[in-house]
Amino acid sequence: MKALLTKAVGGPETLVLEDLPTPTPAAGEVVVDIAACAINYPDTLMIRDLYQFRPERPYSPGGEFSGTVSAVGEGVSRWKVGDRVLASTGSGALREQIAVAADRLFEVPAGIDLVQASALLMTYGTTIHALKDRGDIEAGNTVLVLGAAGGVGLSAVELAKAYGARVVAAVSSEDKAAVARKAGADDVVIYPREDMDKDASKALAQSFKDAVGPQGADIVYDIVGGQYSEPALRAIAWEGRFLVIGFPAGIARMPLNLTLLKSCDIRGVFWGAFVAREPQRNGANIEELFALWQDGRINPLISQTYPLDRAHEAIAALENRQAIGKLVVTM
Repeated sequence: MKALLTKAVGGPETLVLEDLPTPTPAAGEVVVDIAACAINYPDTLMIRDLYQFRPERPYSPGGEFSGTVSAVGEGVSRWKVGDRVLASTGSGALREQIAVAADRLFEVPAGIDLVQASALLMTYGTTIHALKDRGDIEAGNTVLVLGAAGGVGLSAVELAKAYGARVVAAVSSEDKAAVARKAGADDVVIYPREDMDKDASKALAQSFKDAVGPQGADIVYDIVGGQYSEPALRAIAWEGRFLVIGFPAGIARMPLNLTLLKSCDIRGVFWGAFVAREPQRNGANIEELFALWQDGRINPLISQTYPLDRAHEAIAALENRQAIGKLVVTM
């Protein structure tokens, strides 16, 4: 089988495509013929050794995939050859086949396309955990979503709307604004991509305040970080929840006096650790996501697909913040 490997620390250009032996399942494992592997921001960090987890090299990037079970190991009773599944593994999925622990798999319901299914877990799984478990979302809340046109950001727009919230999407271009509106955003703020001085930061904070309304944002969903976090915090509501999802624009330095003035919380969202610590709660969240999908209330957007030998291009595009929706590598 073919596999894309990282053998040395570096960017997407350092990845190499090689032939490896076909895996066989150990006890408690299944082998999945991978149909598609979605690209996520941690993939850009892990190959540079900038992520909190550093698998031993050589390994394949790619943390979530969908496919069909092709072999079943000893002791596995839930799965059989031919079952359509998806999983989040953190890494290892940019290859044609993978051996994975059987208890990490979820069944893909009938009628849901396997390629599109590959884009569900890390984005919508992160967001349902963020909004429900960390954000205490309620119908009627106002949610400000930073980076609202990427895969995670769009999942936040869709899920917040599904839970009855008013959504303000913050994006960096008119094209991305159109995507966010199509996903259901009630209002859009376009922020600058260039470095902001103090006056520009204040102007952005005022734009956020104008968009969310006089009561402020009950939830700020921050997938961007950097210079955008503080202006968003200034637009938060009394006792609002500021959710830290990621920081491709850099780790923000937040003035903690604002948390006192607004009596608000800054809450971290680490979905991967939640999955490991509370698999049953995560499983219930994933089942809810499939129900919402089948009801037509969410619909993962895949803007572009790549063959395995061009997977490095997908990682580079995400690293450079060029992606709209999800980028997926198909086998």
